[in-house]
Amino acid sequence: MNATQQPLPTTIPDYLAQLRAALAGADPALLQDALYDAEEYLRSELAEHPGQSEAEVIAAVAGSYGAPEEVADIYRDTEARVQTALRPPQPPRRESALGRFFGVAADPRTYGALFYAILALATGTFYFTWVVTGISLSLGLSVIIIGVPFVILFLGSVRLLSLVEGRIVETMLGERMPRRPVYADRDRPVLARIKEIFIDPRTWSTLVYMLAMLPLGILYFTLAVALLATSLGLVVAPVLAAFGAFDGWSLSGGWIGYWEPATTLGMWELPIAFACGVVLLFATLHLLRGIGRVHGAIAKQLLVKA
Repeated sequence: MNATQQPLPTTIPDYLAQLRAALAGADPALLQDALYDAEEYLRSELAEHPGQSEAEVIAAVAGSYGAPEEVADIYRDTEARVQTALRPPQPPRRESALGRFFGVAADPRTYGALFYAILALATGTFYFTWVVTGISLSLGLSVIIIGVPFVILFLGSVRLLSLVEGRIVETMLGERMPRRPVYADRDRPVLARIKEIFIDPRTWSTLVYMLAMLPLGILYFTLAVALLATSLGLVVAPVLAAFGAFDGWSLSGGWIGYWEPATTLGMWELPIAFACGVVLLFATLHLLRGIGRVHGAIAKQLLVKA
């Protein structure tokens, strides 16, 4: 132990408190994972040595698992290596405005945000339905004895869903999210731990997030589908029209009529439509990538305990 290290803690809560202090300023998701892993390891060691006190167990495992400051350094180093390994290759930096505009197509996060925008309609509908149904049943059952256990199970399921959503957000949007649940002090009485669920702001912010996912999912899905369909239509339709794909056909007022060949119908309009489609397509990719960044920040704020 060097001179800057604190004395080795004698209880698991003290160990976790020192680990939290040592990880001050770290990503909240990393802090949550580190606290959970440390508690699980220490309590498993304590259970395997029932004849020893917490102080003796902590002193015995300090050499293998490490003191709080050492564990904090290990987590910081491991996180840096893992994030470097998992980070998609960065597209080459482009100096010109046109290069940056069209370079969005080479950014893997663009397509992750695109897939998330499309998936958000399904996940948002599920989260909204789950939360509304759970709240309705909780209020309805609150007058009978099974109401309280049902509310506890419902809030527990919401916390589990927040971990699932966190994995989706981290995979598709690249925002670091927790991979472990929030640790709980198991030395506290059951009623105290249940109370902690109700007074934890993250419980209610998670409910807000899941309720908001329905309108957000509709918005993301609508923007992605409408803008992509429009841009791709502008890109493809002029090319097909130039080869006569639509010659002799048109749809006007619900009736199929005659469409003049492209060679006689505004040939100069086709390149303009094609160019507008290309610009709109890449602008849509920029918009979706921006939505992904903003939504990742929202998820981090509402789903991760500060």
